[in-house]
Amino acid sequence: MELSNLRPAEGSKHSSNFRRGRGHGSGNGKTAGKGHKGQKARSGAPRPGFEGGQMPLYRRIPKRGFTNRNTKEIVAINISTLERFENGTTVDVNTLIEAGIIKNPRDGVKILGNGEFTKKLNVKADAFSASAKEKIEALGGTAEVM
Repeated sequence: MELSNLRPAEGSKHSSNFRRGRGHGSGNGKTAGKGHKGQKARSGAPRPGFEGGQMPLYRRIPKRGFTNRNTKEIVAINISTLERFENGTTVDVNTLIEAGIIKNPRDGVKILGNGEFTKKLNVKADAFSASAKEKIEALGGTAEVM
């Protein structure tokens, strides 16, 4: 690092609310970054996605199905992934994130009963399948719904 190499950090010189069209001295005067003439240089330019009167893409593509706004995105974990924890450990969402099993719990975590399970764990999750709950409690652990 030398004085001749110093320069401001990337993106620090102009903020996003930089005032355009305030004279030549501002560095963005005269045409204010809009170029010379044409529809896009004028006020009242068309909205984003406007295709000059051609039927726009979002109207050309067929509509299909239905999207439920109230749906929940549940992250499913097989019980065999809980084998990595020590006996007697309390396993909850935060423990699963720290262990790298899940990245984002989204709207909830459900434990499924696929795979072998041999540890006695206290598991806290948003939901359990019947087989997962049965396997955890058969080994003396607890399956607690949060």
